[in-house]
Amino acid sequence: MELALYCPVYGYYEAEKDTVGRTGDFYTSVSVGSLFGQLLAFQFAAWLEQMPDKDCRLQLAEAGAHNGQLAKDILECFETKFPALFSRIEYIIIEPSPVRRKWQEKALAKFDGKVSWVNELAGLNINGVIFSNELLDAFPIQRFGWDAQQKQWFEWGVTKDGARFAWARMPGTVANLCPPELEAVLPDGYIVEKSPAAEDWWRNAARVLRRGKLMAIDYGLTEAELFSPERTNGTLRGYHRHHATSDVLADPGEQDLTAHVNFPAIKQVGENEGLHTDRFFRQSMFLMKILNWDVKRQEIKMDQKFGRQLQSLIHPEHLGRAFRVLIQSRNI
Repeated sequence: MELALYCPVYGYYEAEKDTVGRTGDFYTSVSVGSLFGQLLAFQFAAWLEQMPDKDCRLQLAEAGAHNGQLAKDILECFETKFPALFSRIEYIIIEPSPVRRKWQEKALAKFDGKVSWVNELAGLNINGVIFSNELLDAFPIQRFGWDAQQKQWFEWGVTKDGARFAWARMPGTVANLCPPELEAVLPDGYIVEKSPAAEDWWRNAARVLRRGKLMAIDYGLTEAELFSPERTNGTLRGYHRHHATSDVLADPGEQDLTAHVNFPAIKQVGENEGLHTDRFFRQSMFLMKILNWDVKRQEIKMDQKFGRQLQSLIHPEHLGRAFRVLIQSRNI
C-alpha cells in the first residue's frame, strides 16, 4: 500500500496530476469549495484566542496539504477576518513529497514568507494547532482475518499470481484483536485492519505539540463500529473515477487506496502521550457548531453558493456522515 501510493516514481500520490474533484477520482471537503476552509479558520481563530500568552508566535501546522487549496482558503480567511491573529501565525506544511510541495508553493505564492515547509514532524515545537484532513486513512495498513474453525487471527499478505497480485494467508497467528465473547460470534474470514503507521504519526504529532490542539478529520470508525456485521470484508477500498472497488490489488499506482481510521486506537495513542480528548463527533456536527457561532457574529455570507457547499459538507448522503473529527489538546 505504501509503495502503491507513495513510490516516488509510480506512486498514485506522486503522479503529476490532480486526483481530486470532478475530473479526478474522488471528492473531498476541500474540493466542494472555500466554505470548509473558512469554517476551519473560524474554529482555529477561536482556539488561538484562548492561548494564554497573547504575544507569543503561533503556528498552524497542516499535514497532508495536497495541492495547497485548504491552506489558501484558511489563510485568506485569517487575513480578512482575523488580521491581528494573521500577523502572529506561521503556517507550517508537513510535506515529504517534492511533487505536492511544488503544487503547494504555486497555490500559496501570495503568502510568501507566511508559509514554511518541513519534511516531517521531528524538530517541530508547536504552539497552536496541528491538523490533517483525509491523511490518516491513506497510511499503510495491516489486514487481519479471523479463522473461526481454529479460533485464531492471522495476517493477510500479498503475493504474485501470474501477472497479478493476490492475497495470501501468512503463516503463524497474531494476538487477539477483540474480546473472546465477540470472537465467539464472528463469521469465518471476518477482516479488520490496523495502521501502526497512522498511530506512530499521531504519537509523534502529540510529542511536538507544546500547547494547543491536535485534530484529524477523516473517514473512520467508532469502537462500536470496529466489529460490525456490515463490514465483514474490512474497509480497505480503491477509488478510481469516483467509483469504489474492493479489488485493491489491481492497477497499483493507478487508483487511490484508503481504509477507515481506527479512531479508538488513535484516541488512546494521544491520551497515552498526555493529551486530553476534547471531542469526537461527525463532521456535520463539528461544522454546524462552528457555523452557529459564526452566524451569530454575522461573519459568513449566506447565499446560494453557501447553501450548496454546506449541503455537501453536512448532508449524510454526501460528506457529513462518513467523516469523523477527533480533537485532542494539551495545556488549554
